[in-house]
Amino acid sequence: MDQVAFGVLGPVTAERAGLPLALKGPRHRAVLARLLVARGRVVPVARLVADLWEEPPPAAVGTIRTFVGDLRRALEPDRPPRTPARLLVTDGPGYALRAEKVDAWLFEQAVAAAVQEEPARAAHRLREALELWRGPAYAEFADEQWCGGERARLTELRLRAVEQRAGALLAADRAAEAVPDLDAHLTGHPWREEAWRLLALALYRTGRQGDALAVLRRARATFAGRLGLDPGRALRRLEAGILAQDPGLDAEPQTAAARVWSQAAEAYDRNVAAGATARLESTVGLLRTLAVTGSGGLAAAREHRLAAITAAEETGDPELTARVIGAYDVPAIWPRSDDEPGAARIVRAAERALVRLPATPAQDPARCRLLATVALETRGTRSGRAVAAAAEAERLARRLDDPALLAFALNGVFMQSCTRTGLAPRRDTVGAELVALAARHGLATYEVLGHLIRTQARAALADFATADAHATAADRLADRHELPLVRVFTQGYRALRLAATGGTAHGGGGTEAAYREVGRLLDGPGMPGVRDGLLPLALLCARLAGRSYGIRDAVDPGADWGPYLCWIRPALALAADDEMAARDGLRELPEPPADLVQEALWCVMAAVALELGDRPTLRRCLTALRPAAGQLAGAGSGLLTAGPVDDWLRAIGEAVVTP
Repeated sequence: MDQVAFGVLGPVTAERAGLPLALKGPRHRAVLARLLVARGRVVPVARLVADLWEEPPPAAVGTIRTFVGDLRRALEPDRPPRTPARLLVTDGPGYALRAEKVDAWLFEQAVAAAVQEEPARAAHRLREALELWRGPAYAEFADEQWCGGERARLTELRLRAVEQRAGALLAADRAAEAVPDLDAHLTGHPWREEAWRLLALALYRTGRQGDALAVLRRARATFAGRLGLDPGRALRRLEAGILAQDPGLDAEPQTAAARVWSQAAEAYDRNVAAGATARLESTVGLLRTLAVTGSGGLAAAREHRLAAITAAEETGDPELTARVIGAYDVPAIWPRSDDEPGAARIVRAAERALVRLPATPAQDPARCRLLATVALETRGTRSGRAVAAAAEAERLARRLDDPALLAFALNGVFMQSCTRTGLAPRRDTVGAELVALAARHGLATYEVLGHLIRTQARAALADFATADAHATAADRLADRHELPLVRVFTQGYRALRLAATGGTAHGGGGTEAAYREVGRLLDGPGMPGVRDGLLPLALLCARLAGRSYGIRDAVDPGADWGPYLCWIRPALALAADDEMAARDGLRELPEPPADLVQEALWCVMAAVALELGDRPTLRRCLTALRPAAGQLAGAGSGLLTAGPVDDWLRAIGEAVVTP
């Protein structure tokens, strides 16, 4: 069946194969819109009720269920009776819309991708993206508070995209094309200083110097009359440049780097046959660089990497497949996958290549890279196969005496060092070897990885002086080698440090402000494995760390807990005064994933169990946390902490032995 396409860039719509679906009444549409605002995350029924009615009727919960049933029939009319919904699903305390095609998401992806394009192509992509808009975002819900933040965010993205397209046209030496759109843009949004600058510059470059100066005078009058402000530095500098006829304002010639890139790309296209397997290996080299550039580069690299592996397998050449899989040696710091289905596909491809690869010493480097890939991509699990693959990759790399290969293998060892709590010292050893190895052999990205690993590990050991030094070293290397994603982790560490040293302020303050800045940094880089659920978990842990807040007060019922929701549900039930559900939920909880926040999740479980006096769960937490004695719970993540493990062990121990 054709995919349902949702539209929110204008009135909210749903259609299949170009035909609109009947969404019934305004509250049905409001439920759908509220779920779309959540972007695939679960919206509790209580939140839906609060958002749809100022004064909910007595049967509000039942009415929500009726709305959901009606929407399911509209969205999946051919679903057999009593079979689970695939699109609008029930998940825990609420509902989630598993949409894949939403015009706002397509718009955001196109805008992010345009940053990586050359100017002419970027201008074309942005024009297509802007054409997705049919009116104000979520048009019929303009007065709804639950929609306000998302509407404002999308509107700002649209305004920036208009200006981004104008900038691309100017960079492509097509200034005249930018003028009409900028004129219209400023009519509706006269406070956009960058738009005034672009319009004046476009006019100047088309030989209309007088019009350019008139635009700048108009901008000055607008800011003075409406805002009581003078124009900013950029406009003042442009006006001075136009009056002086500064040659620097003319269309910029192509930079030497851009010229070399264009010429090399043209030569490659001319001389390397379209079907040549060399193109696959060259592609992976580009993807390796793309993955660390920030913006949408990482997400794009993931997508194209899978396509390259599929193409390599289709050749039937296991050695080529091994090279294509193993060449993507991008350092990885977070043991939770950004794309679990994609990672599983890569692991299966690597295992197939290992089986088919000739068992000769000449293939040992390829075999090592495949094993390291299995270890890296099977992250967040307790897979015996992945642990064995990491160990075998390390053994081969040391025997081959290849520094780059050893760095790659050690990254796999790091990824498999989360099988239980308390393993920060082991990770610190791996990080120290990576720093020394990479510095000695000029492996800059692995040197950064080593410093980040040591930042995490020393934070877990409460050695903040050493952790500070490694975070600073990582920032310095990131600036030198243009690695913007590193800031997410160093800023996250600094928020953790603030929380661990007394900066917590419930309801807003130093720690919360620091974490919200980290959340802002995570908005665009394409790291959902890090981003999803991190902010509420970090804030919850910060509140629990000082034991100033009980779990009922510390947990946020309206937060998006992402992949951590399973372990937060008992706390949410307790906050809702449903002790039976909290107790039942605790007993059913699986072990937290084998990642860097497992200790924090054990502490959340312990906090609920302490409140309930649930001794079986407390004994379970005690066993899990004992190996981390002397460390800060969760601080090995480098991003959050629930405080000293010893404090939790003491509280749990006392509760277990108390009659």
